[in-house]
Amino acid sequence: MTQADDRLKVLFAQDEPPARDAAFSTAVMEQVMRRRFREDVAVLSGVSVVGAGAMWFVWPTLQTALVAVSQGLAPALGAVVLAFCATMILSGGRPAAALGLGS
Repeated sequence: MTQADDRLKVLFAQDEPPARDAAFSTAVMEQVMRRRFREDVAVLSGVSVVGAGAMWFVWPTLQTALVAVSQGLAPALGAVVLAFCATMILSGGRPAAALGLGS
C-alpha cells in the first residue's frame, strides 16, 4: 500500500460504525422485555381486579335481568347451539372452518 492508501484507510475508519457486542445487546433487550412484561402483568391485574369488583357490585341487579331475559332466549340459544354443533360435524370438527375463518 502507498502512503495515500494508508491516509484514506485512516479517514474511512473514522466513519465506521462502532463495534457491537451481541451479548450486551441481548442482555439489555432481555431486561427491557422483562420490564415491559412486568408492566403488562401489573396493568392486566389491576384491570382484572377493577372488573371483578364492578361485577361483584352489579351482580345482584344483573342476575335478575339475566334470569328474566334467559327464559325467553333459552329456545333460541338451544337452536344456535344445535346449528353450531351440526356445522362442526359437517366441517370435520375444525372450528375455524365451521365459523368461516379459513382453513
